[in-house]
Amino acid sequence: MALRTLLTRKILADSPLGTLRFRGLQTFSLPDLPYDYGALEPAISGDIMQLHHQKHHQTYITNYNKALEQLDDAVAKGDAPAVVKLQSAIKFNGGGHVNHSIFWKNLAPVREGGGEPPKSSLGWAIDNHFGSLEVLIQKMNAEGAALQGSGWIWLGLDTELKRLVVETTANQDPLVTKGPNLVPLLGIDVWEHAYYLQYKNVRPDYLKNIWKVMNWKYAGEVFDKECP
Repeated sequence: MALRTLLTRKILADSPLGTLRFRGLQTFSLPDLPYDYGALEPAISGDIMQLHHQKHHQTYITNYNKALEQLDDAVAKGDAPAVVKLQSAIKFNGGGHVNHSIFWKNLAPVREGGGEPPKSSLGWAIDNHFGSLEVLIQKMNAEGAALQGSGWIWLGLDTELKRLVVETTANQDPLVTKGPNLVPLLGIDVWEHAYYLQYKNVRPDYLKNIWKVMNWKYAGEVFDKECP
């Protein structure tokens, strides 16, 4: 996730990134996509990717930074009720930033390996835990389609038990809310803003096609790092 620091009045000119500071408070900025907006077509349209990235993800970041600054002020003032009140905004918007930062890395254009099945350690683990990649995809598609309202469907690694898990989370809750030992390998955004312009209200079609641009290489790298 892109990280920046805010400063009360001035930008530090000697910083190559134009780093800002605000009483030492660290906040976040929108990460660049590792591909063009239209690079995932026809699975995901360029219009959806641009709107999703520039508008929805940016909004989560803006509101997250605002909540962090308000929290910093509330802590400095010893305002306990305000600190408690801000937790829901921090969880929702911070979760939105965390989840989307993972989501962009979970996707890749076909010409760059998107859709190629997982290999080596992760591929073997999927076969051992689910029987086959096809069974895993069917399971995730079914649970993602059945998720009421908005949320995410995840393939995660339980680092304590050394096993793969499939979980859903509501709204913008990150996978870690389902267990402190869970690390996301890949997540699929099933909020309507992720697919409605192209797939209307037919979420199953979106879930079917997103696997054509799934970046299993990235998921495998995370798996190897967390489960050597």
